[in-house]
Amino acid sequence: MTPVDITVAIVAVLAGVGGTLAYVRTRRPPPLAGAAPAPTARLLFPFVGGELSERALQAALRLARADGATLVPAYLATVPQALPLDAPLPRTCDVAFTVFEAIEQRAARAGVPVDARVARGRSPRHALRELMRDVPHDRIVVAAALGTRHDGFAVEDIAWLLRNASGEVIVLRPDPGSVEEDPRATAMPATVAHA
Repeated sequence: MTPVDITVAIVAVLAGVGGTLAYVRTRRPPPLAGAAPAPTARLLFPFVGGELSERALQAALRLARADGATLVPAYLATVPQALPLDAPLPRTCDVAFTVFEAIEQRAARAGVPVDARVARGRSPRHALRELMRDVPHDRIVVAAALGTRHDGFAVEDIAWLLRNASGEVIVLRPDPGSVEEDPRATAMPATVAHA
């Protein structure tokens, strides 16, 4: 072999190695087995009052975990007309934070990240409209109220949500067999109701 042939051979080998290295660098490494995807999706879980539907919370956590989504529990605070919209609401916030803590504990056990919010409005619908405008989301999971329970949204609010939400809406109906006759038995503040 002549020196020119050797040089051409070395250049060809280096070009091949360089091309392989460039390919390896631009290729994404495969995900590790069992690794959870980075949370990019957001699942809204709005609620009013100090009670939550157990059934709706479990469904929201399962969906968030399956999608690798961040759960966004959002307390819808109603501000009276006589007050400015940004007026302090200490009792309302105390109830919201107690419920947020219960949700965060359950989400931590399920391996779901949480980004809790308080949305203010003149009514639950107004607060929900503001929340949907301010927080990008892929899905909304809500509980429908049943009977005298205070752990979900009224039929009219659900219908409004279905007409106005931009993403997917999942409505969960409480288990009718778990509704108790005495409304005082289900109106415990800051609890996760079994519905």
